[in-house]
Amino acid sequence: MALRRALSAAGRRWAQRLCSSAWGDTIFAVSSGHGRCGVAVIRTSGPGSRGALQSLTGPPELPPPRVLALRRIRDPDTAETLDRSLVVWFSGPQSFTGEDCAELHVHGGPAVVSGVLRALGRLPGLRPAEPGEFTRRAFRRGKLDLTAAEGLGDLIRAETEAQRRQALRQMEGELGRLYQRWSETLTQALAHLEAYIDFSEDDNVDEEVLSQVDATVQALEQEIGAHLRDGRRGELLRGGVHAVIAGPPNVGKSSLLNLLCQRPAAIVSPVAGTTRDVVEVALNVGGYPLVLSDTAGLRDATDPVEQEGVSRARDRLQQADLVLAVLDATTVATEPVGLGAALGSLLPPPATATPCILVLNKADLLRGGGGALRDACARGNPLPPTTLISCKTGEGLDHLLELLGQQLARLCGDPLAGSPSLTQSRHSLHLGDCAGALARYGRERRRDLGLAAERLRLARRHLGRITGHVGAEDILDIIFRDFCVGK
Repeated sequence: MALRRALSAAGRRWAQRLCSSAWGDTIFAVSSGHGRCGVAVIRTSGPGSRGALQSLTGPPELPPPRVLALRRIRDPDTAETLDRSLVVWFSGPQSFTGEDCAELHVHGGPAVVSGVLRALGRLPGLRPAEPGEFTRRAFRRGKLDLTAAEGLGDLIRAETEAQRRQALRQMEGELGRLYQRWSETLTQALAHLEAYIDFSEDDNVDEEVLSQVDATVQALEQEIGAHLRDGRRGELLRGGVHAVIAGPPNVGKSSLLNLLCQRPAAIVSPVAGTTRDVVEVALNVGGYPLVLSDTAGLRDATDPVEQEGVSRARDRLQQADLVLAVLDATTVATEPVGLGAALGSLLPPPATATPCILVLNKADLLRGGGGALRDACARGNPLPPTTLISCKTGEGLDHLLELLGQQLARLCGDPLAGSPSLTQSRHSLHLGDCAGALARYGRERRRDLGLAAERLRLARRHLGRITGHVGAEDILDIIFRDFCVGK
């Protein structure tokens, strides 16, 4: 008997699962983050959202779609009041996911939130959402493409103003529309080429079509190439500019790190070679994200542990987007040529190709205010941006932050200006493959039109993988729309 009941229960579960698979299940989760807060938003999405909201609120009837209403939230099993909150109902497809959705704006105490979640979990047909499932459903329903979904994730994680602006622009679809325009251009070129291959013998398609396809492909290849050659601005802004503090031992590198982050993040000692490992902090400088690394002093070390620290410092220099080269202002030459030579010995190629700020520390120890050295710093060329600073007194910090902000703005660009930037290495990979296929089109075009068409198909697939839109029917639609073959 017990076995029969167990099998019967298993059968019901399988029936529910099959039904859920056929009609779509309903998911729920806290969508406003976790922890104690004034208001927490609990969202449901799926065909059972309306019934779930009615089960928790009871009479009166639900408010009209997209209208907030104050309701008493009750446990459907016990009728116990869990909270009094605002609720809103979204009828699909006019919702974030494109499905029926409901939101409960409850008080954010952990007991309230967990009580509402338990009540939802006991309703038939509802289950907790998997990570990212709301956004995944929005993508499947065509509410977002992949670039917009990535922009939404970046917006949630944005920590600086520039990151927020770039992520919002991407979430609103600017990057996706750019790639979609390229995809449509390529689709049209491919449709015209295939129409020429299939129907040119019947005199339905002129030879001039081939010249138009060639010109379109060449222009698109150039546009994608320019987009790829953006200096990784979008990726740097999204992930943060990696800056490395480098210099000989005991010049104040760790003191500079602590001054910039306004806390004792690194150990400071008068003993040379104190820093052995890389110390990393994340900063917001002028609205731009900066990941700053303090490294071991660069010298020919004899201690095995310090040797490893120096090796790691040199590795970080090779990977850096920006270098803060620190020298002792009391020991350097006071003319630009001498300063340039000291910098060159500190940063041999290829590190010299990396954008750099020369920081001359210990300005408080200069005799007579260091007038000659200050004049050399102000002259600029052949030096990079240079500043005198005292990590002990804070003198020169404002000028250093100004120089940092200028370098970050140059590396990351203005996220609101011009064409939207690449933000993901995934985009770069597919666009590089797309550009490569377009380049090979020209070579194949002279030998075999069928192989040339295959290159365009491959390029189109790479574009489609960026946005998540890969289809074949579009090509047929354009063939019959533009050429009316068989009319």
